[in-house]
Amino acid sequence: MAENRGDSMIVLSRPQSLTSLLMGRIGDALLWLLASLHVTALAVLALTLLSLGQANASEHPVTCGGSDLLAQMKISDPKRYEAILNDAGKIPNGKGAFWKIEKPGVQPSWLLGTMHISDPRILAMPDGAKEAFAKASTVIVESDEITSEKQAAASLLSKPELTMFLDGKSITDMLSKDDVAKLETGLKERGIPLNAVVKMKPWILSSFVALPACEFARKAKGARFLDMQLATDAVRDGKQLVGLETLLEQLTAISELPMSLHIQSLIEMLQMGDRMDDLMATMIDLYLVGDIGTIMPMMKHIDDKGDSQMQDGTAAFEQRIIDDRNHVMADGAAPHLDKGNVFMAVGALHLPGNVGVIELLRAKGFTVTAVR
Repeated sequence: MAENRGDSMIVLSRPQSLTSLLMGRIGDALLWLLASLHVTALAVLALTLLSLGQANASEHPVTCGGSDLLAQMKISDPKRYEAILNDAGKIPNGKGAFWKIEKPGVQPSWLLGTMHISDPRILAMPDGAKEAFAKASTVIVESDEITSEKQAAASLLSKPELTMFLDGKSITDMLSKDDVAKLETGLKERGIPLNAVVKMKPWILSSFVALPACEFARKAKGARFLDMQLATDAVRDGKQLVGLETLLEQLTAISELPMSLHIQSLIEMLQMGDRMDDLMATMIDLYLVGDIGTIMPMMKHIDDKGDSQMQDGTAAFEQRIIDDRNHVMADGAAPHLDKGNVFMAVGALHLPGNVGVIELLRAKGFTVTAVR
């Protein structure tokens, strides 16, 4: 049988489980889930909900579904499961979401990998993180602009070409009728009418589709995602708040990726439908037990028949959105970490790897050890 994967076809030579189909179908576009959880995407989401009013999105009950894909795969496809674990085991610093940063002569600092969502389990933070945050004199986040909707709006609106089509085009011009219908349905489930966002760039729409409806419901009722909560609490408590990037810098990084990747990623997310909830549930489960290094192999361990164009786009994504920004984060945080007593919170996927924030900080002379 054959499974549609964008504009290519994957031929399945043997029956496969739902889990295997899922992992093969979403292909390289899985990486775009990371972009959908990006701080800038969440800022756009907050402004969109604000402009539409709270009523539509808040009508949905705040309940989340989704099943752990790895738990299913362990039974249905043990070879693939073991391969994922094997790949994850090779990633430096793949275990742990909460880390201690030390340097002689100053108080220790702390590094928390975050998920940019408002799930109560994420907001609870690992053991010891709340105490470390309370004692810290300086708090570092990806962007300090997330504490102010007005400041975020000013940044996003200053260069509308980064988020909107200004040449008369719309997203419906780039999708098939079937995909437009799927997009309209997916947005409707999240309280967003298609005609209100039809001029938005595909990466923003991908972020809307990737987040489950329950996350929209929580945000519409005023819930803050973890990074926003930490930044807001820091200001409230009189701590120094440091942002490592501006929203415009983040927007620019995303906009520099190939438009083909933007479009293909949106299409593949639409094809997944409700199974995006399974992917989100799996990521959350891995995060909660500190298996950060397993997230990328889980998303990338797919059928090898992906087209080269998408693979090139994926490589560009990893370089521009993850690796390049890791250097920005480490370089920006180092002067503050030199003074000690810092609580630093950035997206968890920036932590592991040979060029992850942890290794980059070690190269600058800091001792970084996992707490949990």
